[in-house]
Amino acid sequence: MMSIAPEPTVEPGALMMVDIPGVRLDAATTAFLREAKIRAVCLFRRNFGSEAEVALLTRELREVLGPRALIALDQEGGSVVRSTFLPQAPSAMALGAADDERLARDVGAGVARSLRSLGINWNFAPVLDVNNNPANPVIAERSFGETPNVVTRLAGAWMDGSLHEGVACCVKHFPGHGDTTIDSHVALPTVARSRAELDALELAPFHALRHAAPAMMTAHILYPSLDHEHPATLSRAIVGGILRDEWGYDGVVITDALMMKAISERYGYARAAVMAIAAGADMVLAQGSIEDQRITLDALRNAFADGVLPEARGVEARIRLDHLATRFPATCVEYTAQQRAADTALMQRAWAAGLTVVRGARPPARNAPLRVIVQAEVPTDHVAEAGVDGVAVLAQFEGFTDVQPLLLDDLSTLDWNALPRDGRSNILVSTRRERYGAAARMLRPDLHLVLWNPFQALDVRAPALLTWGYADGALAALRAWLNGQASAPGLPLPSLLEANTP
Repeated sequence: MMSIAPEPTVEPGALMMVDIPGVRLDAATTAFLREAKIRAVCLFRRNFGSEAEVALLTRELREVLGPRALIALDQEGGSVVRSTFLPQAPSAMALGAADDERLARDVGAGVARSLRSLGINWNFAPVLDVNNNPANPVIAERSFGETPNVVTRLAGAWMDGSLHEGVACCVKHFPGHGDTTIDSHVALPTVARSRAELDALELAPFHALRHAAPAMMTAHILYPSLDHEHPATLSRAIVGGILRDEWGYDGVVITDALMMKAISERYGYARAAVMAIAAGADMVLAQGSIEDQRITLDALRNAFADGVLPEARGVEARIRLDHLATRFPATCVEYTAQQRAADTALMQRAWAAGLTVVRGARPPARNAPLRVIVQAEVPTDHVAEAGVDGVAVLAQFEGFTDVQPLLLDDLSTLDWNALPRDGRSNILVSTRRERYGAAARMLRPDLHLVLWNPFQALDVRAPALLTWGYADGALAALRAWLNGQASAPGLPLPSLLEANTP
């Protein structure tokens, strides 16, 4: 008599988050999501058409993914947002400059309200990385600051606002991505600190907020003092040992994208997915084509079937994910015109509160002859949105009587010695993330407007205004300052205090 195999307790697809192409679900994607029993999708910029199209897409996703759907995105604020038609929140470091916990909480709540209007229930924010390395190529203004205290206070307030409005947060990048000079999208960074040093700095915000955070995202970084062999995402010692056993964290743990080169080039998607679940993660972020996603699915299915992954590990992960989806359902909530207007005004106030001056920068006279030097375009790097273009920057000088634009294809090619000595005040406008480097020491503008990476103020020895970003609210605050209609009340970072030295 043939026995009938029992239904599997763990569906591997339920432990995967995938990405999808386009602004609508196509037939092939829909079929794969259903067949694989996927319950989680991460949206990216390519999925955002009009507001109505996004709401339709999330409705389609809920129908396919089921009642415990998890629909996620990165809506941190500043340069890392996926929806630009919603009220644009300031970057974390802008809120750090404002140093106002109530404001941070209100901003987190405003972001959540806007996301719920689209049916999105999981936001990969706030960032808990302590950006104590000014050379960091990928975090910078995405962090609330350079000290654990600032990050813990303000990120905790931001998260409290989001949770109150019904959107799950996912703090990142555990154990900390702040002290790196390599972007884990392109290579494997190493943080060579002792456990005691990590406890005092990188780990401190994650430890302090562990009971408030419903989810954490792991970092693709090697911490030799914690695990000399594997990066945190794949480390039993870090995820299973420190986070689960030592700290008692029982929220959801999701990996950063396994397609990032720090993981994919060393382990491959399939092996990494199995290792991550074995280490203590509950969900893997498995981006790529359907073929790539199927490889990950098959690897997990085989690992559970062969006992490489114990069934109990999968059940534990599924229960945590079910709890997250139940606590934060993916349902659309009306976003009234009145509430949207109030949130837009809130974001503009928050951007203005972070505006910061170093080296005594002052706005130019409106009738002064000016030369505005800016890069014409700054394309997206697929982590951050595209930077503000040169035409939009020049629009901030409307009303100034004598402005000569100098638009460059690449700001790093600026030949300072070739500029005419014609009595014009030179205003250099930084609209890109990359630092200038040592060669910028020769640059001597009369005013430096830093619209993205604040640490560029360390490269160019000139009076500077820091906006911490380039969203509409940041540009509005910049324009008000240029016209003498607003102050710059923000607090400089400790590392930028030296920039106040002439």
